[in-house]
Amino acid sequence: MANDAGRDESAWHLAQINIGRLNYPVDDPRTAEFMDNLDPINALAEQSPGFVWRLQDDSGNATAIRAFDDETILPNLTVWDSIDSLKNYVFKTDHALFRRRRREWFEAMDDLPVLTMWWIPAGQVPTLVEAKERIDHLAANGPTPHAFSFHPVFGPPTD
Repeated sequence: MANDAGRDESAWHLAQINIGRLNYPVDDPRTAEFMDNLDPINALAEQSPGFVWRLQDDSGNATAIRAFDDETILPNLTVWDSIDSLKNYVFKTDHALFRRRRREWFEAMDDLPVLTMWWIPAGQVPTLVEAKERIDHLAANGPTPHAFSFHPVFGPPTD
């Protein structure tokens, strides 16, 4: 069932993980501009309407967190109050400038979906284990209500 614009999403939040396989190590000068802008881009997310939560370690970002066998894959796991809130942040803020330049820092990924989304009960915090399962599900089955991307999107559960 595709997203229902009239459905109440207040009991649900949108979890999303986007991943990238770095072209170069995090301390390589060719990655410096990306790394130097993580704090401002993360702060922009946190100040954006609809932002709920993001995965971070003691440094304030998630670049030291390794969730995949391939240690060059960086995870970015966040929670939003709606798909529209996430879309606004991704495509209509300064984040979009860095998104357009992603090939400077990240490889194209044919083996795993770069973006995976799913609905969680409001107040729940997703785990990286859950996120990896959703990525695998999307890779194996294509978009379903269990795991999807921006095309197509699915509304929150009705039960």
